[in-house]
Amino acid sequence: MKRNISVKAALLSALFVVCGMSASAEHRSNLIYNSEEANGLKVAETIYKSEGNTLAKYMKYNYTYDAQRRMTQSEGLKWNDRKGKWEKDICLRYAYNGKSVTTTYYKWNQKKGAYELLPDMTVTMDATNL
Repeated sequence: MKRNISVKAALLSALFVVCGMSASAEHRSNLIYNSEEANGLKVAETIYKSEGNTLAKYMKYNYTYDAQRRMTQSEGLKWNDRKGKWEKDICLRYAYNGKSVTTTYYKWNQKKGAYELLPDMTVTMDATNL
């Protein structure tokens, strides 16, 4: 009898956890992710906003890697509804030196037609997994 009650309690607890996670996921985000892979590496990811029964383009990320399969660049593009095309927005570049990785952050300058370095955003960290 005692075992039967504890099994029921465990199942009921699991049901509450699953329901809670589902409800939380529904209200947390209306974003849908679509990744593209090549040779086992994610090379692009398009993010859509769920708007009712439709999906609207939102952001797109393109990734590049070096020969050691380490990410060297992550470029973010925003969807321009008015123009109907992807436009450059941000770019993060990663440089590896021994056990350190330096991340530099660039913002697209529309007037200049080029990425501009934001030096305050540059970070160098020791990477324990290199």
